[in-house]
Amino acid sequence: MPALKRSGQPTLHYAVDDFTDPWKNAPCLILQHGYGRSGEFWTSWVPYLSRFYRVVRPDLRGLGQSEAPADLESGLSVANYIADLVALIDALGGPVHYCGESLGGILGMMLAAEHPEKLRSLSLVAAPLLINRDTQRTFAFGHPTWQEALRKMGSRGWADAANSATRFPEGTDAGLLAWYADEMGKSRVEVLIRMSRIASSVDATPYLARIRTPALGLYPAQAPVTIQEQEKTIRAGIRGIRMVHVPSRHHTIQNIMPATLARQVLHFIAQLDGILCDEA
Repeated sequence: MPALKRSGQPTLHYAVDDFTDPWKNAPCLILQHGYGRSGEFWTSWVPYLSRFYRVVRPDLRGLGQSEAPADLESGLSVANYIADLVALIDALGGPVHYCGESLGGILGMMLAAEHPEKLRSLSLVAAPLLINRDTQRTFAFGHPTWQEALRKMGSRGWADAANSATRFPEGTDAGLLAWYADEMGKSRVEVLIRMSRIASSVDATPYLARIRTPALGLYPAQAPVTIQEQEKTIRAGIRGIRMVHVPSRHHTIQNIMPATLARQVLHFIAQLDGILCDEA
């Protein structure tokens, strides 16, 4: 599998799915996962995108198959996540299309504001501006803090609880729920704890006014009011963003309805590129 190696930095793993015509030199589309996840969580999107785009699924440092820094406190930070993305885009020969879910979307907004030359488009999937207090309390699951819940429950136990609380509707395929919790359960709990502190403090709001990248927002139609208020701020702050709502109230829409969302992203970026993304 491809890896990005740099002196003094963790080696970053990424998957490339490319079923494009080799003579067309298709653009790259980065699919960036959110908190505690990995590029594996985009697997169900790949068939809908990889015929027309080179799909790149990186693992954030410390997650999936990417190395963790020796010092998690200093090595895991928003600044380092952004620097990793810039280095990856440069290695791919950017600029690229970028699609981020949840925390991956927050990073995308910051990337678009600080490095506009690196992106062809920005797609946000259930991406908040910040992790609000209500969500942080939910993620504590009766413990004093989110971090304490992770220490007591472990990576998989916490993921299983989060699935039931906010991520999936009643009646979801039991196989999907188990797979999701198992995959998150592979993450080191120390990494998740450090990431939870980052996610609790990051706020993309100050970056919105500087975003000029063509943008698409995909959000659950029945999201909690607090998330709907953040959507209003995003709509007002990112000039010309196209908002699409899907019939759900749950956060993990990219895994609940992958075909619907992947096709929305595909048609959005293909229109920007003037690429025909349907075949008879």
